Amino acid sequence: MRQSCFTEARIIGMIKEQEAGMPTAEVCRRHGLSQCIVLQIQSKIRRHALHGRVSRSDVPRVNISDTHRLKSLEDKSAKLKRLLADTMLNNVMLKDLLGKN
Repeated sequence: MRQSCFTEARIIGMIKEQEAGMPTAEVCRRHGLSQCIVLQIQSKIRRHALHGRVSRSDVPRVNISDTHRLKSLEDKSAKLKRLLADTMLNNVMLKDLLGKN
């Protein structure tokens, strides 16, 4: 997977600037991004920060420790998905072997 050219601290800084009242266009100009990218980053972090449906005003503020936690959870999820896929493949192979005998 392609590595982001922005550090987590820089991404958090961009989001905090926008939440402090700076217009999205100004944030984009300062960091050399399109508005679409800034809004995608913000949406992704907020989507992962939420566990249930809440109103937009109740969205928690994001800090750097949240992004570290999110990254570790994503890594753990990917590992579990690989383990599940391997186990399912082994199960199918065993059923095929038992069915042929």
